[in-house]
Amino acid sequence: MSLRRLPSEERLLAYAAGTLSPPEAVVVATHLALRPQSRAWTALGEAVGGAMLDDLSPLALEARARDDVMARLETAAPVQAPEVVKGSDPTLPEPLRHFPLSRWRWVGPGVQVRDVLGPRDGDSRVIMLRIAPGQCTPVHTHGGVELTCVIEGAYATADGVFEPGDFEEADPSITHQQRVVSPKPCLCVAALDGQIQLPGRLGRWLAPFVKL
Repeated sequence: MSLRRLPSEERLLAYAAGTLSPPEAVVVATHLALRPQSRAWTALGEAVGGAMLDDLSPLALEARARDDVMARLETAAPVQAPEVVKGSDPTLPEPLRHFPLSRWRWVGPGVQVRDVLGPRDGDSRVIMLRIAPGQCTPVHTHGGVELTCVIEGAYATADGVFEPGDFEEADPSITHQQRVVSPKPCLCVAALDGQIQLPGRLGRWLAPFVKL
């Protein structure tokens, strides 16, 4: 799997179809909030789904179904204040404001991580990373798929620079290291499936201490 600045077309179509895992959907939604131009693929997926519904044979409704629908449309919906989730951060992109967050914890020099509580699918979960300027993650590969979206700042890998809204997809075939190149910390959200893998003898020694 190659590294990209945007989600793959297949992943965007799966998001539109509602078939992504909850952790992956949160990261893709964050990307879409920061890069609305990517919505073209999700709109295509929704259009395809609508066309499939149009091809289905119509079902007979109960006699009062139309009257019930019209009555609901004529009833004004109550105005609801935006839900405030305890422990969330209202300064984050909108898709992340709906979840409480754990405390930041240290995982390496200049590197902190916190959990986005709620969206899980087996071993797949959502985390946030905050990396100080000039610092980097350990060289690593992955036990499963890793999806990352940059929220603030920028980091570089051997594949180039990733800036706000950029999206990175990686799997066990990819070994990389994110190094912050922005003058301010780099804040990212990531969906991780399993633990990261640290290659080499030093990696095996550090593995018990670097848990994401």
